[in-house]
Amino acid sequence: MPELTEAVLAAGRNAGLVAVGVTTNEILEPARTLLHQRKAEGLAASMAFTYRNPDRSSDPASSLPSVETVVAGAWDYRRMAPAAPEAPSGRVARYSWVDHYADLRVALDAMGSVLRQAGYRAVVKADDNAIVDRNVAWRAGLGWYGKNANLLVPGVGSWVVLGSVVTDAPLVPNDQPVDDGCGSCRRCFDGCPTDAILAPGMIDAGRCLAWLVQGPDPIPIEFREAVGDRLYGCDDCQDVCPPAKFTAAPDAEPESETTVDLHWLFGASDDELLDRLGRWYIADRNPNVIRRTALVVAGNIADPADATIRNTLGRFADDPDPQLSDHARWAIGRLDARAAG
Repeated sequence: MPELTEAVLAAGRNAGLVAVGVTTNEILEPARTLLHQRKAEGLAASMAFTYRNPDRSSDPASSLPSVETVVAGAWDYRRMAPAAPEAPSGRVARYSWVDHYADLRVALDAMGSVLRQAGYRAVVKADDNAIVDRNVAWRAGLGWYGKNANLLVPGVGSWVVLGSVVTDAPLVPNDQPVDDGCGSCRRCFDGCPTDAILAPGMIDAGRCLAWLVQGPDPIPIEFREAVGDRLYGCDDCQDVCPPAKFTAAPDAEPESETTVDLHWLFGASDDELLDRLGRWYIADRNPNVIRRTALVVAGNIADPADATIRNTLGRFADDPDPQLSDHARWAIGRLDARAAG
C-alpha cells in the first residue's frame, strides 16, 4: 500500500519527526540474540527494561498480535545548554531536560491517526519495555548502530528519542539499511570515563555511568570520582561522537531541567523531589536513589569549605538508609581529600 505508507510517513514528518521508516513484523534481530547473550554474560547489571523479557521485547506481536508492519520515528532533542549555575549543581543528560518523549508520542500518534482513519489498528510505543525501538529504527532505515550502541541518524547523530507504531496495515517496508558511518573511529571508546564500551555495540551496564547514577544499587567506589557532576544520565560518548557534533540548535526550553541545585535537592521532601523530577526513571520510585547520587556529586564538585554542604553530608552520614550513609561518608572523605590538595 504505497499511498498509505507515504501518507503515514508524511504525517510523521509534518509532526516534527526527523526520520521515519517502516519495517516488517519479524522478530527483532540482532536485539533478541544480544539481549539474551549479554544478560547471560552479566553485562546487564541490575538493569531491567528490555532485558527483563528479551523474547517479549523483540517480538512486535507482543504489542499487537495481528501486526503486519512497524513504523519507526525519531524525535530530535538537540538543544543548547544555558550558562552553568554558580550554586553547586548536578548535571542532567540532555534527553531528560524536558519530557521529549511526550513530543515523540504526539508525533507518533499523528501517524497512528492516519492508520486508524484508514481502518487499521495502530499501537504507539515509546520508552516502553515492550519493544526494542533501536532495532525497529535500524531495520526501518532511520540510521546505523554506532559503536556506543546508540542509533546514529544521518545529520542528527544519536541525539534522538525513538518510538514505534505497531500496526496491522500492510505498509511498504524499508529494504535499504543505512550504511555504517563510524568506520575506524573509536572516539566513544576513548571518551567513556569508565571504559564501559567493551567492543563495538557492547556496553557493560555495570560500568556505564548513565546506568550507575540512576540504578538501584550502590555506585561502585571505583567509579564515584568518575561520576563528577552527573546527577542523571551521561552524554560523554555522544559528546565526542563526530556524527553527533552540533554547533547550532534551539536554546533549551525555559522549563528545561539542565541542572539541579544540590542545596534544593538535599532540602526537598520525597513528595517535592518526585513532583519535580518524577518523570525521570527513578529505581523503585525511591527518591533516595537521587539523593545517593547527589551525595557523590557533592563530594566531587562542592566547595570543601562550604559549611552548608558539610553539615548536610554529616546529617546524611547518620541516615538510617545504609546507601545514603555510605555515600555521604565517602563524599566527606572526598571533600577532605580535595581540600588537602
